[in-house]
Amino acid sequence: MSAVTDVMKGKTPVSDTSSQEAQGAASQESLDRLVRLLKQAQQEIGRIVLGQDKVIEHMFIGMMSNGHVLLEGPPGVGKTLLVRCLGQVTGLQFSRVQFTPDLMPADISGSMVLTQEGQGEARLQFQPGPIFTQLLLADEINRATPRTQSALLEAMQERTVSVAGQTMDLPQPFLVLATQNPFEMEGTYTLPEAQIDRFLLHIDVHYPERSILSDVLDLTTGSQVNAAQACLTSQDILSAQALVRAVPIAEHVRDVIAHFAVATQPGSTHAHERARRFIRFGLSPRGAQALVIAAKAHALLHGKYNVGFEDVEAVLLPATRHRLQLNFEGRAQSISIDQLVGDIFAHCRKQAA
Repeated sequence: MSAVTDVMKGKTPVSDTSSQEAQGAASQESLDRLVRLLKQAQQEIGRIVLGQDKVIEHMFIGMMSNGHVLLEGPPGVGKTLLVRCLGQVTGLQFSRVQFTPDLMPADISGSMVLTQEGQGEARLQFQPGPIFTQLLLADEINRATPRTQSALLEAMQERTVSVAGQTMDLPQPFLVLATQNPFEMEGTYTLPEAQIDRFLLHIDVHYPERSILSDVLDLTTGSQVNAAQACLTSQDILSAQALVRAVPIAEHVRDVIAHFAVATQPGSTHAHERARRFIRFGLSPRGAQALVIAAKAHALLHGKYNVGFEDVEAVLLPATRHRLQLNFEGRAQSISIDQLVGDIFAHCRKQAA
């Protein structure tokens, strides 16, 4: 826990023992407060969007990891509502872009426009697009063309936007939460591999169970309109992101993650047998990094100050399922990526035991 509390102190330790103890107590109190606020914010969204507790937790893990999140599910399961509620509880500046086939890159990033003030000469001025925000909802992202989707690449990776030879920083924190319909639906495009890899987590949003659906109908078809209350600030989120980086991970846990990543790469000498047979592209170093940082966020969110295997397994699928590609045989046999990922990780962990 010392690494985490050192981040909370934000200063060089002093020599006086009592002062150090006081700083440590204050840091622990601040840490407990932050974890409590994160839990409160989760519960606030859960009060509005019923039956999606695991999805909400994964959204917070993505936010705490300073990563972008892709929500996939059929229409009507509450994907857009989830993101709107996240904007409400965090108090972040919020923008929404509805992706359509005729959307252009400049509609997202902004463009240079000709302006004239009074009797002065006309001049070009940059008009910022909706991407200049803290929380961007990219709604139905796979209904736009790949050219338009690629407008997000620089922003998602570098947190900057380049227009007309100028590079501008985006507000901090900057998070993209995208929703998409399953690829099998009409009017959808497959996201380019380079873009989908920019998402830290890929979360499946399923239909609620029957008992939950009854409560949803009661909550949403009455005269009362419910809204989520703000629980966090942007500074709280930035503090959480710094704390996540400070959470320690044991060497043997990190080694298993590295072994797992290599085992998914079909060209590796250490590749798993099923990876050689069914996988076209395995987990990249960026994917392994995403798994580690998401596991750290999961540990912190649950009040733990070190990463265990249970934290890795809790985020294994959303952190990796979108980064692996099946080959022709894998697609022909309808191999489940989730099942394949779980089997390979279990094998790697068993070998390390």
